[in-house]
Amino acid sequence: MKKSVKYLIGAGILLLGGVVFYNKVYIPKSTYTKIIPSKGDLAIQRFGIGTVDAKEIYTINALSATKIKAINVDEGEWVKKGQLLVVMDSVDLPELLSQAKISVQKAKLEVKASFKDLDALYAQKNLARVTYERYKKLKEKSFASQSEYDKAQADLKAIRAQIAATQAHIASAKQEVLRAQKSVDALTVKLAEYKLYAPVDGYVIAKEASIQESVQPTTPILKIVDPKDVWIKATIDERISGGIHTNQKASITLRSAPKRTFQGYVKRIAAQSDAVTQEREVDVAFTKLPLPFYINEQAEVLIQTKLLHNAIKVPLNAVVHKATQDGVWLEKNNKAHFQKITILGVDSSMAAVASLPLNAAILLPAKNKKPLLEGTRVY
Repeated sequence: MKKSVKYLIGAGILLLGGVVFYNKVYIPKSTYTKIIPSKGDLAIQRFGIGTVDAKEIYTINALSATKIKAINVDEGEWVKKGQLLVVMDSVDLPELLSQAKISVQKAKLEVKASFKDLDALYAQKNLARVTYERYKKLKEKSFASQSEYDKAQADLKAIRAQIAATQAHIASAKQEVLRAQKSVDALTVKLAEYKLYAPVDGYVIAKEASIQESVQPTTPILKIVDPKDVWIKATIDERISGGIHTNQKASITLRSAPKRTFQGYVKRIAAQSDAVTQEREVDVAFTKLPLPFYINEQAEVLIQTKLLHNAIKVPLNAVVHKATQDGVWLEKNNKAHFQKITILGVDSSMAAVASLPLNAAILLPAKNKKPLLEGTRVY
């Protein structure tokens, strides 16, 4: 083959490769999507990640060392305040309480009988005093003997002594009534510890013990939350948390329902930030609590801190950061030009900006394309 033919074939191959490179690589890498800014309202939002939690979680604990006799509810059930939840084995306490009540009744009857005896003694005392006074006058006139007078006086003293003894017995019986009643009260309180009731209207989120299980004091059996106390315990970077205040509107997305948005509001902001993560706890409550709900489920919140009216808006993916300046790439005469902008606020996908004309042709940078530089030729 002649040398000139070889050169011709090689040139053709190079030309073909150049055409393919230009059409398949160079032009795609130099061709950028162009958009123009829009105008409208923009809700400035702050993003946070957290979990479903509650202001108060009520733990129903065992109060005595015993066995569980009955658990009347299960996880996922609603309960009313004062509803009987758990019955513990009270062993012989009911019998002891019954005996203590009998002791109280017996002591009261003893007091009652002693008062009747006292009434009889008072009547005898009156008679003995009358007899004594009569014999005293008769003795003074020598109409009665000394022995008769002494007997009348002794009888009066004996009645008085019996009255004093009966009064002492009544006082002792009253003390016995108080002692027995205290025993009844103590046993009643103790027996009440074997029945556990719901402290609030709420939702059972955990059942941590079973029937016939032996438990110790403070052993958790059930956990209940008040639905009014359920919220998202979210953490937000300190740098963007300054504009957050209570009662601001928020949207909530649960991990179990990623395509559904729940409405909420900021209910509480923690007074202290985490010194390690430099994040602040923000508690976002549901406007309407979803049912069922799951404590500790992961959630995301978007808190609306401000509403910008009639703002110039560009997509967030069009905003670039060059050194310490924010900006966008504009297309001017088929060349890239960096335009500085002032960001007024952002939401999840858009940024409100200043110093940008509405007819500007904004280039969208992309990883699969050439990096944009000032004066880069674009298509």
